[in-house]
Amino acid sequence: MKLYRFLLPALLAASCCGGNKSAQQDGQRLFVGDDYAVTQTQYGKVQGYILDGVYTYLGIPYGAPTGGENRFLPPQKPESWEGIRPAMFYGNDAPQNMNDRWRNNSSTFTDHWNYYDVSEDCLNLNVWTPAPDGKKRPVLVWMHGGGFSAGNSIEQDGYHGANLARAGDIVFVSVNHRLNAFGFSDLSSCGDPAFKNSGNVGILDLVASLQWVHDNIANFGGDPGNVTIMGQSGGGAKVCDVMSVPAAKGLVHKGVALSGNATSATDPASSSAIGAAILKTVKGDVKKLQQMPWEEYYALAHKVAAELGGGGMGGFSPVADGEVLPADGFFKDDVAANMPLMLCTTTSEFALSKENLEMENLDFDGAVALVRDQFGQANAEDILKAYQAAFPAKKPIELVNMTVAQRRNVLATADAKFAQGAPVYLAWFDYNAPLFGGRIRAFHCSDICYWFKNTDLMVTHTGGGAEPRGVSDQMSAALLAFMRTGNPNCPEIPEWPAYTPEDAPTMVFDVKSEVRNAPDRAALELMADFNPWRMARPAPAAK
Repeated sequence: MKLYRFLLPALLAASCCGGNKSAQQDGQRLFVGDDYAVTQTQYGKVQGYILDGVYTYLGIPYGAPTGGENRFLPPQKPESWEGIRPAMFYGNDAPQNMNDRWRNNSSTFTDHWNYYDVSEDCLNLNVWTPAPDGKKRPVLVWMHGGGFSAGNSIEQDGYHGANLARAGDIVFVSVNHRLNAFGFSDLSSCGDPAFKNSGNVGILDLVASLQWVHDNIANFGGDPGNVTIMGQSGGGAKVCDVMSVPAAKGLVHKGVALSGNATSATDPASSSAIGAAILKTVKGDVKKLQQMPWEEYYALAHKVAAELGGGGMGGFSPVADGEVLPADGFFKDDVAANMPLMLCTTTSEFALSKENLEMENLDFDGAVALVRDQFGQANAEDILKAYQAAFPAKKPIELVNMTVAQRRNVLATADAKFAQGAPVYLAWFDYNAPLFGGRIRAFHCSDICYWFKNTDLMVTHTGGGAEPRGVSDQMSAALLAFMRTGNPNCPEIPEWPAYTPEDAPTMVFDVKSEVRNAPDRAALELMADFNPWRMARPAPAAK
């Protein structure tokens, strides 16, 4: 009976996903209950469900609750349990500001963020697998965006792992971890050595999740010896952080960073100054900070950070402490030396004219004025002409988008990683979905669903249908090849050379993808040191 229940859903899914329309309409798609999808972990058994042939396990704990006496401390192991634990719905999100996130506007429609319960019992992960059958499949671990201050493992529908797991025969894992002041309050000045790593416990959570993967993923059909970490925006920076953590060596084998990257962490002088000011509010008594309701501590910590000019991420981000993270920058030692890295950004991260038809219709002179006046680039005309020479088909507003979303930082990260010897592959996403009058463009977050074969799921980013699916087929094939071999080359795309600082070959993903060498070099050489991602955006206090 158990063998029957193991094979039947897979057989039906194969029929459904192979294009058998009647099976898709009439065959049973969901299998749940009884002894379906029961899998052993080191802490006890979990039960998920099977949907369209993919075994799905949601909200599995990889760490203990982080509140009370565990607040600000490295993650602790979860308690074991008796019997079978349900793993059918997402676990709690990390504490963060939840106020006024869903206004009735086009951005809410486009992204329609998924948020559920929020608590300090937030160290949980999700697993999608073709089968918990002992097969050694490549493993992808997804680290969500939101800077280091917000987000969760299923924040967008595009994060869903079932389609890539099914099509690529891989295991997909996504992770929640501590954020903002709970993950990165540097209280090391309190004098108690237990808190020496408090400024990096959010990163240590990610390492703990990878340790869970190493110890348990074989039971889900995954190979602990072939783990790729991947993230977007803040998640891309997390990828670079985790690749640089000595404790993660052997747990990670490849990295993919999308629209986010990092070559260093926060100066400990800055982080410890904020931490010392927080401690001063309670006369140095850390236990008082641990006993506060999370909303009270969140408000206090961010208020103090804002008063001190906390800077990016509201003053709370990983710390270059010389222990968890290197003090002298990333990719300088042997921790990540053998790990290939793929880096991708989008050509219009900010899509400035999506809701502004007047801006869309700017002529070249208007575009020059915008870049000069709003972004402080005195030589704006020369910069835009350089982009125009490289991309003559783009409208003036698209040239502005490229200027604002310039690739200075990603190229610096590519250069740093290249020096280690393991291959680096550089990509640029440029597909413009036919939404909002063609003004949506390749905006921040838009490429995620293409990598994961979710273009017909995240239709508010893609429009759905054959054309975006064709772009996705190229990108997901390259990702799967990279996961398996460390090289993204595959029949679905043109030959993609590894990065070199001299040529800077860049795969430009579009309906017809192509490789171009250093397409924006002339423009970048003209630009002042402007990076909108580094603007200070202190987090609002929780109400």
